[in-house]
Amino acid sequence: MARGDLTNEEWSVIGVLLPSERGRKARPAHDNRRFLDGMLFVLRAGCPWRDMHERYGKWNSFYIRFRRWAEQGVWDALLETLVELGLTDDWQHMIDSTTVRGHSQAAGAKGGPGSQGFGRSRGGFTSKIHARADGQGRPLGFVLTGGEVSDYKAVPALLAMPIGKPRLMLADKGYDGDEVRQSLLMRGVMPVIPPKANRRTPAACDFKQYRDRNRIERMFNRLKQARRIATRYDKTASSFLAFLSLAASRMWLRDYVNRP
Repeated sequence: MARGDLTNEEWSVIGVLLPSERGRKARPAHDNRRFLDGMLFVLRAGCPWRDMHERYGKWNSFYIRFRRWAEQGVWDALLETLVELGLTDDWQHMIDSTTVRGHSQAAGAKGGPGSQGFGRSRGGFTSKIHARADGQGRPLGFVLTGGEVSDYKAVPALLAMPIGKPRLMLADKGYDGDEVRQSLLMRGVMPVIPPKANRRTPAACDFKQYRDRNRIERMFNRLKQARRIATRYDKTASSFLAFLSLAASRMWLRDYVNRP
Protein backbone atom coordinates (compact mmCIF):
# COMPACT_ATOMS: atom_id res chain seq x y z
CA MET A 1 0.00 0.00 0.00
CA ALA A 2 1.49 3.33 -1.09
CA ARG A 3 1.29 6.61 0.77
CA GLY A 4 -2.20 8.09 0.56
CA ASP A 5 -3.88 4.84 -0.53
CA LEU A 6 -6.98 3.57 1.23
CA THR A 7 -6.49 1.44 4.29
CA ASN A 8 -8.32 -1.86 4.65
CA GLU A 9 -10.65 -0.28 7.21
CA GLU A 10 -11.50 2.61 4.88
CA TRP A 11 -12.06 0.28 1.93
CA SER A 12 -14.41 -1.90 3.98
CA VAL A 13 -16.65 1.18 4.38
CA ILE A 14 -16.50 2.70 0.92
CA GLY A 15 -16.07 -0.36 -1.28
CA VAL A 16 -19.71 -1.47 -1.07
CA LEU A 17 -20.88 2.05 -1.98
CA LEU A 18 -19.17 2.16 -5.38
CA PRO A 19 -20.90 0.83 -8.51
CA SER A 20 -19.66 -2.43 -9.97
CA GLU A 21 -17.97 -2.19 -13.36
CA ARG A 22 -18.54 -4.52 -16.28
CA GLY A 23 -15.42 -5.44 -18.14
CA ARG A 24 -14.93 -6.81 -21.61
CA LYS A 25 -13.00 -9.86 -22.70
CA ALA A 26 -10.02 -7.83 -23.83
CA ARG A 27 -10.43 -5.14 -21.17
CA PRO A 28 -11.29 -6.43 -17.70
CA ALA A 29 -12.90 -3.98 -15.31
CA HIS A 30 -10.26 -4.52 -12.59
CA ASP A 31 -10.72 -3.71 -8.93
CA ASN A 32 -12.47 -0.48 -7.92
CA ARG A 33 -10.00 -0.14 -5.06
CA ARG A 34 -7.03 0.32 -7.38
CA PHE A 35 -8.96 2.84 -9.44
CA LEU A 36 -9.98 4.81 -6.36
CA ASP A 37 -6.39 4.83 -5.07
CA GLY A 38 -5.24 6.24 -8.40
CA MET A 39 -7.90 8.96 -8.29
CA LEU A 40 -6.88 9.84 -4.74
CA PHE A 41 -3.28 10.16 -5.95
CA VAL A 42 -4.32 12.70 -8.59
CA LEU A 43 -6.45 14.51 -6.01
CA ARG A 44 -3.62 14.73 -3.49
CA ALA A 45 -0.72 15.48 -5.86
CA GLY A 46 -2.66 17.81 -8.16
CA CYS A 47 -0.93 16.33 -11.20
CA PRO A 48 -2.40 15.92 -14.69
CA TRP A 49 -4.03 12.55 -15.31
CA ARG A 50 -1.21 11.67 -17.72
CA ASP A 51 1.29 12.02 -14.86
CA MET A 52 -0.51 9.62 -12.53
CA HIS A 53 1.92 7.11 -11.04
CA GLU A 54 2.38 4.11 -13.27
CA ARG A 55 1.90 1.68 -10.37
CA TYR A 56 -1.86 2.17 -10.67
CA GLY A 57 -2.20 1.46 -14.38
CA LYS A 58 -3.10 3.32 -17.56
CA TRP A 59 -4.14 6.89 -16.77
CA ASN A 60 -6.79 7.04 -19.50
CA SER A 61 -8.86 4.25 -17.93
CA PHE A 62 -8.86 6.09 -14.61
CA TYR A 63 -9.86 9.38 -16.23
CA ILE A 64 -12.70 7.76 -18.18
CA ARG A 65 -14.10 6.05 -15.09
CA PHE A 66 -13.78 9.23 -13.00
CA ARG A 67 -15.64 11.30 -15.60
CA ARG A 68 -18.31 8.64 -16.12
CA TRP A 69 -18.99 8.45 -12.40
CA ALA A 70 -19.08 12.25 -12.23
CA GLU A 71 -21.70 12.39 -15.00
CA GLN A 72 -23.71 9.63 -13.30
CA GLY A 73 -23.67 11.46 -9.96
CA VAL A 74 -21.74 8.72 -8.19
CA TRP A 75 -19.47 11.11 -6.27
CA ASP A 76 -22.36 13.24 -5.01
CA ALA A 77 -24.28 10.14 -3.97
CA LEU A 78 -21.19 8.77 -2.21
CA LEU A 79 -20.85 11.88 -0.05
CA GLU A 80 -24.58 11.96 0.70
CA THR A 81 -24.52 8.30 1.75
CA LEU A 82 -21.53 8.77 4.04
CA VAL A 83 -23.23 11.79 5.62
CA GLU A 84 -26.42 9.78 6.17
CA LEU A 85 -24.53 6.82 7.64
CA GLY A 86 -22.51 9.01 9.99
CA LEU A 87 -23.57 10.45 13.31
CA THR A 88 -23.99 13.99 12.02
CA ASP A 89 -23.86 16.75 14.62
CA ASP A 90 -27.14 18.53 13.82
CA TRP A 91 -27.14 20.75 16.89
CA GLN A 92 -25.38 23.42 14.87
CA HIS A 93 -24.35 23.80 11.24
CA MET A 94 -22.00 26.30 9.61
CA ILE A 95 -21.81 27.96 6.20
CA ASP A 96 -18.86 29.76 4.67
CA SER A 97 -16.92 30.13 1.43
CA THR A 98 -13.37 30.11 0.18
CA THR A 99 -11.81 31.22 -3.10
CA VAL A 100 -9.48 29.11 -5.23
CA ARG A 101 -7.31 30.28 -8.10
CA GLY A 102 -7.96 28.74 -11.49
CA HIS A 103 -4.98 27.45 -13.48
CA SER A 104 -4.33 29.10 -16.82
CA GLN A 105 -5.08 25.81 -18.59
CA ALA A 106 -8.44 25.37 -16.84
CA ALA A 107 -10.27 27.73 -19.19
CA GLY A 108 -11.64 26.64 -22.53
CA ALA A 109 -14.67 24.48 -21.74
CA LYS A 110 -17.79 24.75 -23.88
CA GLY A 111 -20.11 27.58 -22.90
CA GLY A 112 -17.36 29.85 -21.64
CA PRO A 113 -15.77 30.23 -18.20
CA GLY A 114 -18.90 31.72 -16.62
CA SER A 115 -20.93 28.58 -17.26
CA GLN A 116 -18.31 26.45 -15.48
CA GLY A 117 -18.11 28.38 -12.22
CA PHE A 118 -15.24 30.70 -13.17
CA GLY A 119 -15.03 34.40 -12.41
CA ARG A 120 -12.45 36.99 -13.39
CA SER A 121 -10.21 38.97 -11.05
CA ARG A 122 -6.95 40.86 -11.33
CA GLY A 123 -5.03 37.63 -10.99
CA GLY A 124 -7.05 35.72 -13.57
CA PHE A 125 -9.76 33.09 -13.19
CA THR A 126 -11.10 32.27 -9.74
CA SER A 127 -13.83 30.03 -8.36
CA LYS A 128 -15.60 30.24 -5.01
CA ILE A 129 -16.49 27.15 -3.00
CA HIS A 130 -19.54 27.65 -0.80
CA ALA A 131 -19.82 24.91 1.82
CA ARG A 132 -22.08 23.74 4.60
CA ALA A 133 -20.62 21.77 7.51
CA ASP A 134 -22.01 20.06 10.57
CA GLY A 135 -21.16 21.00 14.15
CA GLN A 136 -17.88 19.07 14.05
CA GLY A 137 -16.68 20.79 10.88
CA ARG A 138 -17.38 17.88 8.55
CA PRO A 139 -18.51 18.78 4.99
CA LEU A 140 -22.17 18.25 4.12
CA GLY A 141 -22.29 19.73 0.62
CA PHE A 142 -20.91 22.33 -1.76
CA VAL A 143 -22.03 25.01 -4.21
CA LEU A 144 -19.62 26.32 -6.87
CA THR A 145 -19.76 29.85 -8.30
CA GLY A 146 -17.45 32.40 -9.84
CA GLY A 147 -14.94 34.00 -7.50
CA GLU A 148 -16.62 37.40 -7.59
CA VAL A 149 -20.11 36.12 -6.71
CA SER A 150 -21.50 37.30 -3.38
CA ASP A 151 -21.89 34.76 -0.58
CA TYR A 152 -25.55 35.75 -0.38
CA LYS A 153 -26.39 34.13 -3.71
CA ALA A 154 -25.35 30.66 -2.54
CA VAL A 155 -27.34 30.75 0.71
CA PRO A 156 -30.64 29.42 -0.75
CA ALA A 157 -28.88 26.42 -2.29
CA LEU A 158 -26.94 25.72 0.92
CA LEU A 159 -30.08 25.86 3.05
CA ALA A 160 -32.05 23.68 0.60
CA MET A 161 -29.68 20.72 0.93
CA PRO A 162 -31.57 17.53 1.92
CA ILE A 163 -29.89 17.06 5.29
CA GLY A 164 -30.94 17.27 8.93
CA LYS A 165 -32.23 20.57 10.31
CA PRO A 166 -29.94 22.11 12.94
CA ARG A 167 -30.91 24.20 15.93
CA LEU A 168 -28.28 26.85 15.16
CA MET A 169 -26.63 28.16 11.99
CA LEU A 170 -23.21 29.78 12.41
CA ALA A 171 -21.85 32.23 9.83
CA ASP A 172 -19.57 35.25 9.77
CA LYS A 173 -20.77 38.84 9.48
CA GLY A 174 -20.61 38.65 5.68
CA TYR A 175 -23.92 36.78 5.89
CA ASP A 176 -25.53 39.38 8.14
CA GLY A 177 -28.65 40.40 6.23
CA ASP A 178 -32.36 40.50 6.90
CA GLU A 179 -33.14 38.02 4.12
CA VAL A 180 -30.71 35.43 5.45
CA ARG A 181 -31.91 35.82 9.03
CA GLN A 182 -35.58 35.62 8.06
CA SER A 183 -34.97 32.59 5.87
CA LEU A 184 -33.31 30.77 8.78
CA LEU A 185 -35.99 31.75 11.30
CA MET A 186 -38.75 30.57 8.95
CA ARG A 187 -37.03 27.18 8.89
CA GLY A 188 -36.91 27.07 12.68
CA VAL A 189 -33.15 27.66 12.79
CA MET A 190 -31.59 30.27 15.06
CA PRO A 191 -28.96 32.39 13.26
CA VAL A 192 -25.67 32.93 15.10
CA ILE A 193 -24.24 35.73 12.96
CA PRO A 194 -22.36 38.79 14.27
CA PRO A 195 -23.95 42.07 13.13
CA LYS A 196 -22.16 44.35 10.71
CA ALA A 197 -20.74 47.58 12.11
CA ASN A 198 -23.02 49.74 9.96
CA ARG A 199 -26.28 48.19 11.19
CA ARG A 200 -28.61 50.72 12.80
CA THR A 201 -30.21 48.09 15.00
CA PRO A 202 -27.66 45.28 15.52
CA ALA A 203 -29.14 41.84 16.03
CA ALA A 204 -28.17 39.81 19.07
CA CYS A 205 -25.46 37.17 18.66
CA ASP A 206 -24.35 34.39 20.98
CA PHE A 207 -20.60 34.98 20.71
CA LYS A 208 -19.84 32.08 23.03
CA GLN A 209 -21.49 29.72 20.53
CA TYR A 210 -19.99 31.62 17.60
CA ARG A 211 -16.49 30.58 18.62
CA ASP A 212 -17.17 27.13 17.14
CA ARG A 213 -17.30 28.63 13.65
CA ASN A 214 -13.55 28.16 13.30
CA ARG A 215 -14.29 24.49 12.61
CA ILE A 216 -15.45 25.23 9.06
CA GLU A 217 -12.27 27.25 8.50
CA ARG A 218 -10.26 24.22 9.58
CA MET A 219 -12.38 22.10 7.22
CA PHE A 220 -11.38 24.28 4.25
CA ASN A 221 -7.76 23.99 5.35
CA ARG A 222 -8.01 20.19 5.32
CA LEU A 223 -9.70 20.17 1.92
CA LYS A 224 -7.01 22.40 0.43
CA GLN A 225 -4.29 20.03 1.53
CA ALA A 226 -5.33 18.23 -1.65
CA ARG A 227 -3.60 20.22 -4.39
CA ARG A 228 -6.35 19.45 -6.87
CA ILE A 229 -8.64 21.51 -4.59
CA ALA A 230 -6.18 24.26 -3.58
CA THR A 231 -5.79 25.15 -7.28
CA ARG A 232 -8.46 24.45 -9.84
CA TYR A 233 -7.11 22.58 -12.84
CA ASP A 234 -10.43 21.21 -14.11
CA LYS A 235 -12.16 22.92 -17.00
CA THR A 236 -15.66 21.73 -16.11
CA ALA A 237 -17.54 22.46 -12.92
CA SER A 238 -18.73 18.85 -12.73
CA SER A 239 -15.15 17.52 -12.55
CA PHE A 240 -14.08 20.02 -9.90
CA LEU A 241 -17.18 19.31 -7.80
CA ALA A 242 -16.49 15.59 -8.19
CA PHE A 243 -13.00 16.09 -6.74
CA LEU A 244 -14.54 18.13 -3.92
CA SER A 245 -16.96 15.31 -3.10
CA LEU A 246 -14.10 12.79 -3.23
CA ALA A 247 -11.97 14.89 -0.86
CA ALA A 248 -14.94 15.34 1.50
CA SER A 249 -15.69 11.61 1.40
CA ARG A 250 -12.11 10.87 2.40
CA MET A 251 -12.55 13.15 5.42
CA TRP A 252 -15.67 11.23 6.45
CA LEU A 253 -13.90 7.90 5.95
CA ARG A 254 -11.12 8.88 8.31
CA ASP A 255 -13.72 9.97 10.83
CA TYR A 256 -15.39 6.54 10.61
CA VAL A 257 -12.11 4.69 11.06
CA ASN A 258 -10.84 6.86 13.91
CA ARG A 259 -14.15 6.99 15.75
CA PRO A 260 -13.81 5.42 19.22
